[in-house]
Amino acid sequence: MRITAHPRARWTAAIGTAALAAAALAGCSADGGAEPATGDGGAAALTAVDVIAPADPGGGWDQTARALSAALTDEGLVDSAPVTNIGGAGGTVGLASLATETDAATLMVTGSVMVGAVETNASENRIEDMTPIARLTEEPLVIVVPDASEFESIDDLVDAIVDRGPEITVTGGSAGGIDNILAGQLLVAAGVDAADVPSTLNYIPNSGGGEALTMLLGGTAQVGISGVGEFAESVESGDLRALGVSSAEPALALPDAPTLQDEGIDIDLTNWRGLLAPGGISAEEEQQLVDLVTQLAESPAWAEAVEANGWTDAFQAGEEFQAFLDVDIAQTQETLRTIGLTS
Repeated sequence: MRITAHPRARWTAAIGTAALAAAALAGCSADGGAEPATGDGGAAALTAVDVIAPADPGGGWDQTARALSAALTDEGLVDSAPVTNIGGAGGTVGLASLATETDAATLMVTGSVMVGAVETNASENRIEDMTPIARLTEEPLVIVVPDASEFESIDDLVDAIVDRGPEITVTGGSAGGIDNILAGQLLVAAGVDAADVPSTLNYIPNSGGGEALTMLLGGTAQVGISGVGEFAESVESGDLRALGVSSAEPALALPDAPTLQDEGIDIDLTNWRGLLAPGGISAEEEQQLVDLVTQLAESPAWAEAVEANGWTDAFQAGEEFQAFLDVDIAQTQETLRTIGLTS
């Protein structure tokens, strides 16, 4: 197997000094052909990876990136896994950075939000141009309001948006992302024509859960939509109230919050998160990243992180993840057209 040199020396061959000396003395194999020194199994070993969170600190992508970094190093799978935040435009700024990355040992968090943002931002860089490594988790979304809000139920909220339109401010992730999609689906389910959704819904995108919380508590926004892990602590503290979660079953992190289906709204929507590597890496490099993340997914440290954040394990890797991604992109494109966010 070929071992490729990389700019930041992320890969070290698992070959001992004695083996190298023996290979140099032998010079060739028994049948006369050159025989590369490959150690046990022939693969290079990753010693470090760079992790990109394509959002500002405080949101779900940042939480995922830091949990990933901690688990990788705690389990000794790599020596270091520094996290870099590159926020903006629903992750498409981070995606553009990944498109120019020359170090194959780079993992960027991705997910449903980015799939939608690529479409609504008409991003020049697309997820399909990168290397899919794995889907890690999924979690439902939660719709929250400040504790003192006038809205006591999801029906109260939807009726107010239908009647009062842009007077009601809703904040969530990037325009066209899964939070925006859920808000649009709520209005369509209430009978709003898809063509009227953009003018009826006053949606203020934010770059992470921390910003959304500041807007909600500061009165800049009246309603927030995000993954349950981002708002669970504020709901438990009493600063926010959960009007509904988007999954068919109660959310692990907010078991007392009603589901939208409990409230008579036929929506079942979950937010997945996964990992991409730069496009154009070799098959060997891709496989090593898949193997590394597969080891991570099977580790106790990662299981603890998934439980602590209220996520659901949804691990898929390699070709299985690629197939899922193809379907998700196509479905998101159709959904965005259906709720009037793209043409």
